[in-house]
Amino acid sequence: MARADALRIIFFGTPEIAVPTLEALIAGPHEVVGVVSQPDRGRGRGRKLSPSPISEVALREEIPLIRPEKVGDPEAVAALATLQPDLGVVVAFGQFIPKKVREMPTAGYLINAHASLLPKYRGAAPIARAILDAETETGVSVMRVEKEMDAGPFALMKRIPIGPTENVVELSERIATVAADAIGEAVEQIAEKRITWTEQDADAVTFAAKIEKSDAVLDLRESARALAARLHAVSPKPGGAITLERGDEAIVLKISRAEWFGGGDDSGAIPGTAVLGKEEGEPDLRIITGEGSLVPLVMQRPGGKPLPVADFLRGFDLAEGECFSLIEASDSAETSYAPDAHKGSVSA
Repeated sequence: MARADALRIIFFGTPEIAVPTLEALIAGPHEVVGVVSQPDRGRGRGRKLSPSPISEVALREEIPLIRPEKVGDPEAVAALATLQPDLGVVVAFGQFIPKKVREMPTAGYLINAHASLLPKYRGAAPIARAILDAETETGVSVMRVEKEMDAGPFALMKRIPIGPTENVVELSERIATVAADAIGEAVEQIAEKRITWTEQDADAVTFAAKIEKSDAVLDLRESARALAARLHAVSPKPGGAITLERGDEAIVLKISRAEWFGGGDDSGAIPGTAVLGKEEGEPDLRIITGEGSLVPLVMQRPGGKPLPVADFLRGFDLAEGECFSLIEASDSAETSYAPDAHKGSVSA
């Protein structure tokens, strides 16, 4: 028997990271009466049109699916109105949602899961930016969707520690699970009419800009701690890029996981210098930086696969004392970065 206070929910989302929340809502006590996702896009080498991960769930579960170019178009608005929603839930939808859609549900608003502890890291890339800034924790905020991006009052926050070698995909997967739980909790509070909202502190706002190609380039004059954070923010793809120049040849190597340590007896050593050694009988590498040493754990040569550093060193002839180039991020056009490497952030 259906609950008397069961809500009719429309879900707005697109990438893989939104799937756990939609699936949890479908399995829960409320009714998902419709799904809104981005139109089918060309994917893969053949650019064959394919539905988004969220569209695939809706089609599988036979839930009415709307895939508008703009969710505010008259046809989309009319289709949404026929569903008579009580509430809208947004997770990584990827379009601006106009006021006429935001205020359509009976509740009078939509709720959104954003992958940060608001008001920190509003914007497009909160997960990657938190890692890049060497934060030790992040989280999920459930907030109301308003005209200004990620600026609405929040009802819930869930804190998540960031592991020292955790990359953006791994953290995104954990955040997706936490977001599903947080949205479920907020929906229950709305259904039971006990939700409360807190305005964000406008003086503490920071923004998470999209990750650019230059963010994947490792300037070895930076500290080892900053470099480890940077490469984990862009890993596993493309990984942090370092360049080894041998005569006229510039070899771009990738590091997709690393540890770091400060201090040591390397004062006066040139940043970028390779120091080879053995760890439990296995070859290992550390790279002198502007402060401390970077210790790669997974590396990749051009055209190769990511390998544990011991296996990489067995197949790549690197000499003790050889020096990687001191290249600034702004100087490099070698690195290509897929902005959706982490398959979308949990946001509107």
